[in-house]
Amino acid sequence: MTPKLQFTVLFFLILNFYINAQEVPDGKSSFNIFNPVPVNLMRELNADRPDKTDCPFTVDAGHFQAEMDFANLTYNRPNSERGNVRSTNVEVAPVNLKVGILNNLDFQLVFVSYQWEKIDNQENGVKNLKVGFQGITPRFKLNIAGNDGGFFALALIPFVSIPLGQQHFGNGSVEGGMGIPYALDIPGWDVGFQTTFQFNRNTIDAGYHTEFDNSVSVGHSLIGKMLISAEFYSGVSSEHGTEWIGTVDTWLTYQMTENLRIDGGVYIGITPVADDWHPWMGMTWRY
Repeated sequence: MTPKLQFTVLFFLILNFYINAQEVPDGKSSFNIFNPVPVNLMRELNADRPDKTDCPFTVDAGHFQAEMDFANLTYNRPNSERGNVRSTNVEVAPVNLKVGILNNLDFQLVFVSYQWEKIDNQENGVKNLKVGFQGITPRFKLNIAGNDGGFFALALIPFVSIPLGQQHFGNGSVEGGMGIPYALDIPGWDVGFQTTFQFNRNTIDAGYHTEFDNSVSVGHSLIGKMLISAEFYSGVSSEHGTEWIGTVDTWLTYQMTENLRIDGGVYIGITPVADDWHPWMGMTWRY
C-alpha cells in the first residue's frame, strides 16, 4: 500500500469513527486538568514507550505521567553507507512528560536531558566528541475513538521539534509532523500500529522533505505481570538519494504497580542506514 493510499484510508477511518463516536462512559467528559478524573474511573496504565509505536490512549484528565529511559546506547559499526564512520551515542534520562487536559486530550513534552556522542572516522582517523542536548518536542495527543473501551482505538499526535541544541546536535531546524497510532483490543494480546508523516530539513540544502514511518507492535504475557513484545519499524524518505530504514525491536515490560511499569530491550537495525544497536532500560510512572 502506497503512502498516499495509506493516508486516504486512515483519513476516512478517522472521519468515520469521529462521526460515530459514542458518549464517554461514566460522565468522564466533565473532567479536565482542573477537575481530575477520580482514581476509580482512571484507565489502566498505557504508555508511548518503549517502542516506536505510540499508543492511542491519552492520560486521564488532571493526571500526570512520566515516561523515560534511565539511559540508552546507540552503536553503529562503520560501513560504506555511513562513509566508514563508527559512532557511539549515549542518552541519559530522555523523557516524555505528559499531562491530561481533557478526557480525550493530553499535552506532552519530549526532550533528552543529556547526550554524549563520539564519532570515529575510519578513513582519515578524525575523531569528534560532542556533549549536550538537541532540543524539545512539544506535542498533543487527541484520541478519536476507543479511549475508554471498544475493539478499535485511534488518535492523532501533532508535534513540532524545536532546536535548542548544543555543539551542533541535530540540524538546527524546526521540524514537525503528525503521528497516527491505532490499536486493536484482542484478548491476551497487545496489538498496535502507527503511521507518521514528518516534514524534515533536507540534508544538502535549505528545503524540506517528507518522511513516512510505519510500524506494527505485538505483545503477549510471558510470566505473571511480565510482557514480551516485538515490533517491526520502517522509515522511508522522499529526499533524493536516501534509503529506507528498517529495524526489528524487542523488549520486556514488567507491571510493578497500577501506576509504575519498568521495561528494557533493544532496537536492531536490519538495513545498512539504520542504527545497528540501540539497547535501553526505562520506566513509566503515573500520578
